[in-house]
Amino acid sequence: MAQYGKMIEHLRPGASAERARVVLFDFDGTISLIRSGWMEVMVPMMVDLLLETKTGESEADLRAIVEEFVGQLTGKQTMYQMIELADQIRARDGTPLEPLVYKAMYLDRLHEKIKDRLDDLESGRVSKEHYMVPGARALLEALRARGLKLYLASGTDHVYMKREADLLDVSRYFDGGVYGALDDYKSFSKKILVQQVIAKSECRGEEFLGFGDGYVEIENVKEVGGIAVGVATEEPDCLKVDEWKRKRLAGVGADFIIPHFGCHDELMQALFPRNGE
Repeated sequence: MAQYGKMIEHLRPGASAERARVVLFDFDGTISLIRSGWMEVMVPMMVDLLLETKTGESEADLRAIVEEFVGQLTGKQTMYQMIELADQIRARDGTPLEPLVYKAMYLDRLHEKIKDRLDDLESGRVSKEHYMVPGARALLEALRARGLKLYLASGTDHVYMKREADLLDVSRYFDGGVYGALDDYKSFSKKILVQQVIAKSECRGEEFLGFGDGYVEIENVKEVGGIAVGVATEEPDCLKVDEWKRKRLAGVGADFIIPHFGCHDELMQALFPRNGE
């Protein structure tokens, strides 16, 4: 297995992004750390709601079930996780609330966790890089300098992710656009965005390069024949690979695994090996 800079795991020797024209980035956990720890909010909330069905399942068993479906749906709009929660309650003979209600409940709890981070950024008390995956800005600048068209897509509601992208001063890199989840959750997804870009003849599937820490965006890029980089960073320190993330990202076909973008020079060399020619 080839290694680049001792930090880049090349899972598919020979794979490169030499033909790439379009780049798709996930936001949370790939560029932004503002929402780091979101699973620590979502999973306990869902476990508590499932415990209320009193099926006799242990808290540990329910946590394993929740972590599995939340992980499988990471990268999709938050609504899909809430729809699955409602289905899980119904399967236990409970009477679920509307998924939108669960989503609002989760977002309220998450806001309590991250509100100080947003305040820190708005006031300038901390640097923008403090809440970014290390090296992300340098990589974005390198990809733009290469002439690639960048898109940012997130499962987080558009209004929130756009605000957070602006607070981190990264929206300007994405000349293809910044896209978040909509109330009409069926009308937008990363998969739909990929298909739209191809349909507009901006590029062919094999000319896609994707970066993400979630199962979904890696799968979407690989489905069309693109090159995918799994950002398996262990948040919030982002110093090493998170093995849970790595296993999932590798399992859906990631070509490369990295712990962060601190290795951006080596990563560009791995992705575009003829850079220096």
